[in-house]
Amino acid sequence: MRIAELIAPHRFRLVEGAIAPPAAGEVQVRVDAVGICGSDLHSYSEGAVGDTPALYPMVLGHEPAGTVVDVGEGVSGWHAGDRAALEPALYCYHCEYCRAGRHNVCANIRFLSTPGNPGFFREFVNLPPTNLFALPPTVSLDLAALVEPLAVAVHSLKLAGVRPSDTVAVWGAGAIGLLTIASLKMAGVKRIWSIDPLAHRRELARHLGADAGIDPAQVDAVKQLFTDTGRGVDVAIDCAAKEDTVNQAIRAVCHVGRVVLTGIHSGALVPFDTSNLRRKEVTLFNVRRSNDESPEALAMIAQRPERFAPIVTHRRSLEDIGEAFEIAESYRDGVGKMMVVSKV
Repeated sequence: MRIAELIAPHRFRLVEGAIAPPAAGEVQVRVDAVGICGSDLHSYSEGAVGDTPALYPMVLGHEPAGTVVDVGEGVSGWHAGDRAALEPALYCYHCEYCRAGRHNVCANIRFLSTPGNPGFFREFVNLPPTNLFALPPTVSLDLAALVEPLAVAVHSLKLAGVRPSDTVAVWGAGAIGLLTIASLKMAGVKRIWSIDPLAHRRELARHLGADAGIDPAQVDAVKQLFTDTGRGVDVAIDCAAKEDTVNQAIRAVCHVGRVVLTGIHSGALVPFDTSNLRRKEVTLFNVRRSNDESPEALAMIAQRPERFAPIVTHRRSLEDIGEAFEIAESYRDGVGKMMVVSKV
């Protein structure tokens, strides 16, 4: 099978590798679509994700969907030709966190696309059946590859206890910001602002459900939010993790407001506006992927596929993965979500 390996910052190579038949209790899947995530871009651009360095060569990609080609002994309910959204995390299910239902912080997690755990920028993969979610006919493989990041967005709203009566500002209108806005809209949130310097991304945010867009290059977002609300927003969600966005989020919330950190910062240490945190008794919520929200995310996409379809703006083949990452990294060509697909 073909495998796209990241061998240095900004450098991929395509290699041939073997795929073993599925073992007992495994399903073999052809990988048909994989979204490029912000954390993939950190590895590609910076050679690390926060304080975790890339170890080359490595296989990225953890927003996958595909088609079953074979099943191992003892597997029932799956057959060749079945389509599925794929979960990239392998949990132990026996540590204290798994037993408490907090699988996303499993002490023994193997997350496919991290150093030593090859991801999905390859043609085939063997997975346990629990990592597959069957697709209804209305959900394309492209949209199925949105299930993993949408589940993260859904988890962030649950973690922060977002309510329909809340006002919410979202920093960053990349894919995770857009999916967060879609989740907020489908949850019936009162009013949503999108803060992003790129006009095409603010327009996508409006399509997904944002009531207003703010260009932080032209307007002081914090002042504008206080002007619009009279006291700050109830919830500020930082999906950008750029420069001072987390502190803008802290300053933009009302007293006893909630700040959600969804984006991943390039640096391991980030300064916080502790005075505003303290004076307003702001609560910080840090998001670590999702926690069994994939079925809910898939149901949301199946319910409103036309809402999510415009997020997927670009597709490139595995052979053109270098170009795909270049476009995504530079926000070129009006890119929303870039998909690496088996067939363009």
